[in-house]
Amino acid sequence: MVKRFIKYYVPHKWLFILSMTVAFLSSGITILIPTFTRSLLATHIPEKNYQTIVMILIIMLCIIILKAIFTKIRIKWGHILGVRMEFDMREDIFRHLQKLSFSYYDNTKTGHIMSRISNDLNMIAEVAHHAPEDFLIAIVSIIGAFAVMFSFSVSLASMTLIPLPILLIWGIIYSGRMRKGFRNVRKRIADINSSVENSVQGIREVKSYANENVEISRFNNVNVLFMRAKEYQYDLMSTFHSGMNFFHDFYYIWIVGWGSLLIYRNMIGIADLLAFIMFINYILDPIGRLVNFMEQFQQGAASFERFIEIMDIEPDIEDKKNAFTPDYCKGNLKIIDVSFVYPGHEPIVLNKVNMTIPAGKTVALVGESGAGKSTLISLIPRFYECLEGEILLDDHNILNLTQIFLRKNIGIVQQNVFLFDTTIKDNILYGKPSADDEELISAAKEAHIFDFIMSLPDGFDTLVGERGIKLSGGQKQRIAIARVFLKNPPLLIFDEATSSLDNESEAFIHQSMIKLSQNRTTLIIAHRLSTVQNADLIYVLRKGKIIEQGTHKELLERKDYYYTLYNKTLFS
Repeated sequence: MVKRFIKYYVPHKWLFILSMTVAFLSSGITILIPTFTRSLLATHIPEKNYQTIVMILIIMLCIIILKAIFTKIRIKWGHILGVRMEFDMREDIFRHLQKLSFSYYDNTKTGHIMSRISNDLNMIAEVAHHAPEDFLIAIVSIIGAFAVMFSFSVSLASMTLIPLPILLIWGIIYSGRMRKGFRNVRKRIADINSSVENSVQGIREVKSYANENVEISRFNNVNVLFMRAKEYQYDLMSTFHSGMNFFHDFYYIWIVGWGSLLIYRNMIGIADLLAFIMFINYILDPIGRLVNFMEQFQQGAASFERFIEIMDIEPDIEDKKNAFTPDYCKGNLKIIDVSFVYPGHEPIVLNKVNMTIPAGKTVALVGESGAGKSTLISLIPRFYECLEGEILLDDHNILNLTQIFLRKNIGIVQQNVFLFDTTIKDNILYGKPSADDEELISAAKEAHIFDFIMSLPDGFDTLVGERGIKLSGGQKQRIAIARVFLKNPPLLIFDEATSSLDNESEAFIHQSMIKLSQNRTTLIIAHRLSTVQNADLIYVLRKGKIIEQGTHKELLERKDYYYTLYNKTLFS
């Protein structure tokens, strides 16, 4: 884990070197002040060396000015170092999240992901620059102080070493406990984020069912766990710091006591003791930095472990080493003996499914809810992998194609359209970010949404709100279709795109679907069977198996399962 953390320093090594250099120099020159003070008190003031006294005071003034300059450099560029490392980590984890398969998101709460990409990385950034600086300053200050103190008095300096192991043992005992505590707190923060996200995203359902108290109760449950985790952590911290403060105070008394004894025995002078007392601050302050280092290190280590947990997750679906990108895509699709089961679920969802969709033809897939229709179309762009069987696109097994090629040549319009919290223009351009205004307008017209957009005060620059909340279901569907018009793929998938719309919206969508489907391979999943009557071929799916296939007319004439489904939807 250490090597993986260090790699984020490498691109910014000069900032790290600058920060550590000024930290070293700052702590090094600070040790000179007690030395000069002892020299003044022991020699130059008693001998009344006026010029030397003035010179030493000027030097001490220059030291504190130089220290202030070093502090400015260290704080500014040290924090910039942390920010840039945080930027790199956030970019890496976001890029990695884009690679992960749907199965990861199926089993991970969004709030937990947000906690790791924000709170955890912020903590890591703080540790990245504070911890090395604090550690270096502490080591240099302590070693330097003791080196000078031993030159003054070996006996007194030796006695000042005795309490240090106690401080070290105390820190080691509680560092492990605090690490576990901070990790638990991070988990509880993620739970709170997840709870708030669920409640906010579902606020309309909450209010429509008058379940505000239910949500408050759920939030209180995770909030209580978070509170208890923090209370336990603060109990550890209070014991840790109170112990350290006691040892600090004891350390001061220890030095004064032994120094007084040595003065009484004429082994050292008063100037030596005063210098040692000054050095107490230059020892205790670094020890405080070491305490801070241990505390921050535990928090940072816990946060970095959570960061690594995500980075170590490999996507379930990856391109083969020899995956290739064909020059073009005709759109011939074959599904051969495909079976599938969701990871962790025993019931098989698809069982030996076979389908053939010639290029340019429109094929419908129908069946009751839970029959496996949406699962099947999720296998075509490789959102999930087949358990058995194979899917061929233009006679190429899709496992041998690059995912980018496959998904760029497939356009999907789903029942629950997702719109980004930005403008209508940006949402349509998601189908082809490089499209010009002429292409944008053409796509909007083809999707029968242009007139509506022009009726808005801000036109294409109208904000749609989170998940497109400011638009109706039909308007969102038409924007999604305009997005696919821009993408212009040879293979289309409509996943119950009209099932939840009113008749007027359905009519608009149906017109757009017909136009969009021209000269393209089209697979339609429909709940309302009236929308698939003109399909070239219809496959009927039941409990994961294809049980019928044929045209609408042929299937009705058989008066079998499709006939029953058609009459159900016709009169529902």
